[in-house]
Amino acid sequence: MTKVQLFAVETDGIRPLPVPPNATSFDQLYGGLDLGVYSALRTFEHDKFLFLADHIARTRSSMKLLGWEEELDEERLRQALHQVCTAYPGAEMRVRFDYLASPPTHLGIQSRLLIGLMPFTPPSPQLYETGVKVDFAPDLARTNPLAKTADFAQARQAYKTGGDIYEYLLLSEQGEILEGTGTNFYGVLDGVFHTAGTGVLAGITRKIILDLAAELDIPVSLAPITVAQISQLSEAALSGSSRALLPVVQIGDEVVGNGRPGPICQKILAAYNEFVAQEIKTAI
Repeated sequence: MTKVQLFAVETDGIRPLPVPPNATSFDQLYGGLDLGVYSALRTFEHDKFLFLADHIARTRSSMKLLGWEEELDEERLRQALHQVCTAYPGAEMRVRFDYLASPPTHLGIQSRLLIGLMPFTPPSPQLYETGVKVDFAPDLARTNPLAKTADFAQARQAYKTGGDIYEYLLLSEQGEILEGTGTNFYGVLDGVFHTAGTGVLAGITRKIILDLAAELDIPVSLAPITVAQISQLSEAALSGSSRALLPVVQIGDEVVGNGRPGPICQKILAAYNEFVAQEIKTAI
């Protein structure tokens, strides 16, 4: 059984769809479809999720922001996710569910709800020990930051990561660091944990991390870090459902702090990992 899979979620169950030859990314998997809104997350312990309800709620919110009147059938989606993830041949997977702008009728499908699966390997422990380098995507922006739309996922492919660069950061017109192409961004300035409060996708992992920081009595600010402040940062990090909280040690040409992951982000990461162990659940 192939480890790259695509399914339509129909009223009477799931229906496997053809997978493009040599597809290794969700963008390739969903190529040729009338893209709409989506959410992507990872599994834990093969068939468990972290805050799946929040991912579903954000997808509903994205649909409403686009003016769609259709309803997302949560029960049917949960049943389908449980079925395909339980049967998946790999240990862990990346999961993406999409509500398309129109049905893929060329595939003989009327349902607009699709699920894609890809093999998942967590980031190397070494990345958390050494940190990563990031750069800027100066001409990339979200049209509607609060709506998680698949067209943005396609547009960010112009900034392919690899080599020394792990992620690219989006900037406001005022030079504020908003977020990464697929992550949220944080910077520690004078002991305060900063992340942009507006103009960014409301990441599920971001919400968890900000709540944990507050519980740890770490001062939090929703004032974004600016490019001019990078040299003053003691720490920086990225978050996402597949990355948890990943330290950043270089932004563009500037080294962050002493060039090593710092204690504030490490403390939050430890709390996050404990939180995950307690909160992961199956889809049903």
